[in-house]
Amino acid sequence: MPISKTILPALILSLSAAAFAEEFTLSSNSLPPQGTLPAAHVLNGFGCTGQNLSPALAWKNIPAGTRSIAVTMYDPDAPTGSGWWHWVVVNIPGTTQALAQGAGKPQAKLLPTGARQVRTDFGEPGYGGACPPAGDKPHRYIFTVHALKVESLDLPDNATAALAGFMINANTIGKASLTVHYGR
Repeated sequence: MPISKTILPALILSLSAAAFAEEFTLSSNSLPPQGTLPAAHVLNGFGCTGQNLSPALAWKNIPAGTRSIAVTMYDPDAPTGSGWWHWVVVNIPGTTQALAQGAGKPQAKLLPTGARQVRTDFGEPGYGGACPPAGDKPHRYIFTVHALKVESLDLPDNATAALAGFMINANTIGKASLTVHYGR
């Protein structure tokens, strides 16, 4: 069946707009994509001697309809059977486009108003840097910014990273990731 002369221009315009839409991206001036995690972002504990600072993160082209942002750091290679959650931040205002280095330290108070850090697999809220077992292959550390369709996630005070992850994924309308590696 031939495409009508009135439908064809609209179809071409629609496809062109989609082709030129800006991609939601995550970047960091201290994390080399697919590179090695710098010592500043490695844990200071469990035999590791890093500075345990969360990296500066920036994102652009936030999807339309974003009401809040969540940021996670996850190690799928941790020898736990379920990976390891190093950082979970929720309820970041949807207009926010960056987090400063060190924002993962709760005492620093560098997060935007309303943002909340959820308990990680270290047992408390806040950033916990990389520290894979000595001699293990380098692990992947995946930083992800999630654009959410809700203004905030209603999580209990003792929420686990897994519960937060479930709620994040249930409300995500777009996400962008950056992966780095670290081994010792």
